[in-house]
Amino acid sequence: MVGLYYEEFEVGETIEHGKRRTISEADNQQFCDMTMNQQPLHLDAEFAADAAFGERVVNGLYTMALAVGLTIPDTTDGTIVANLSYDEVKHPDPTFHGDTIRAQSTVTDKRETSDGERGVVTMHVEAFAVNREDEDGDEVLVCEFDRTALSLKREHAGDD
Repeated sequence: MVGLYYEEFEVGETIEHGKRRTISEADNQQFCDMTMNQQPLHLDAEFAADAAFGERVVNGLYTMALAVGLTIPDTTDGTIVANLSYDEVKHPDPTFHGDTIRAQSTVTDKRETSDGERGVVTMHVEAFAVNREDEDGDEVLVCEFDRTALSLKREHAGDD
């Protein structure tokens, strides 16, 4: 599936991403191994049992990376030049092994580049654990951030 070209993004639009993923212990272990992050809060059940959440928590960078990945098919798959920034990253609640994550993106800003051939799009991305509920009965927000991407314009898509 092809993502959106610059012209197709609408400021204020919220895109509900259909793909979800349940995070396994192996996912978290592999991510920690690949990134050389051996924080015992992520990997050591005995250590984590005595920590704030009483169990191991998923590496927050994995949660964020997964959220980005879940957004790609509906936003920038094949239409991106580059990701420019990830800003205002927050982890309001931990992610645990077994959490199923879904994401949504709200377009917050867009502008053409100075040469008019591309566009910069900013989206506020939210990731939710759909198998848990907060005190209001809503899915638990586990990560949120602003993602800014340099996007192709449809008329210039074949030029690169």
